[in-house]
Amino acid sequence: MSTPNRPPATTAPATYAPATYADAGVSIEAGNALVKMIAPLVRATRRPGADAEIGGFGGIFDPKAAGFIDPLLVAATDGVGTKLRLAIEAGRHGTIGQDLVAMCVNDLIVQGAEPLFFLDYFATGRLETGVAEQVVAGIARACAQAGCALIGGETAEMPGMYQAGDYDLAGFAVGAVEREQLLAGDRVAAGNLLLGIGSSGAHSNGYSLLRRLVEGEALEAPAPFDPSQKLIDALLAPTRLYVNPLLPLLRAGRLNALAHITGGGLLENVPRVLPDDCRAVIDAAAWPLPPLFQWLQQKGRMEAAELARTFNCGIGMVLAIAQHEAAAVTEALTQAGETVFAIGRIETGAKGCEVRGAAGLWGQAAGWIAAHDA
Repeated sequence: MSTPNRPPATTAPATYAPATYADAGVSIEAGNALVKMIAPLVRATRRPGADAEIGGFGGIFDPKAAGFIDPLLVAATDGVGTKLRLAIEAGRHGTIGQDLVAMCVNDLIVQGAEPLFFLDYFATGRLETGVAEQVVAGIARACAQAGCALIGGETAEMPGMYQAGDYDLAGFAVGAVEREQLLAGDRVAAGNLLLGIGSSGAHSNGYSLLRRLVEGEALEAPAPFDPSQKLIDALLAPTRLYVNPLLPLLRAGRLNALAHITGGGLLENVPRVLPDDCRAVIDAAAWPLPPLFQWLQQKGRMEAAELARTFNCGIGMVLAIAQHEAAAVTEALTQAGETVFAIGRIETGAKGCEVRGAAGLWGQAAGWIAAHDA
């Protein structure tokens, strides 16, 4: 007698809760809440060419609506390096967004380009909307100051990739310049003068060394070189935005070249905008080495050349101009609130940059600090 085919007996499955994305550490609700929080901040960055609304799959910009006729597009991307580590450890998230924007838009302006729009990337292990909102608020404020629209971005919540409380940032900026106004180094010639615009501090470069030098220091205590402010405030001073003061001078054709002083300091960045037959000669006596850099030099017993290739040494942007433009350019920048120094000149020779007198003048920094502290 045959037995009919039938499925084997099974035991009842164990009872368990259905898997959710939140169980894995990703909160869709937190992401949606953040978008709602930052929407007014993003909207405040509207400008001709962009409505600055977020929520779509891509941001749109109309160069024609921005008034361009024959534009070249210029793009830049950057982060803020290990300055971010200091900001996270200090719980100071409100100004790091300006660092992010400035590192990108300052790179656009050196080619003559007006920043048009900006996108950010914020990645973390667990999204804390309060922290993210502070960061994006800083980004939005800086975009508004630089005249570029914040047209989009990405918030990535990635458990297991970051330690608790950590996050990372990247920025992406696009600008435009009319074809005939592009700065490409070909206007620089021997006899040009070099002007330097003051920085607001270390900006966003050299922080891997800076953080090592300040280990053991009381960051919330008064700065050893400036008792009127906390050390952490001096170290986290946001990168200066140079767009607004420079745009009118660019459009007037008064500038031959610009160099944004970032990683590599004066020695590495100035030659990037020079033709092969020109060299920059900078006089270290032309401006005072700010106390922050004197203190860092003393702490690290740094040679002057290493200081000049690691930090901006108080100069955030270098301008190459014709001699007859010096008075007008200096006055315009001063009226715009910038501190300007005549720091050197362009000479004929192999491409490069020399900071003369630094070893003698900046080498006295350790003695200055010792006398100051005494």
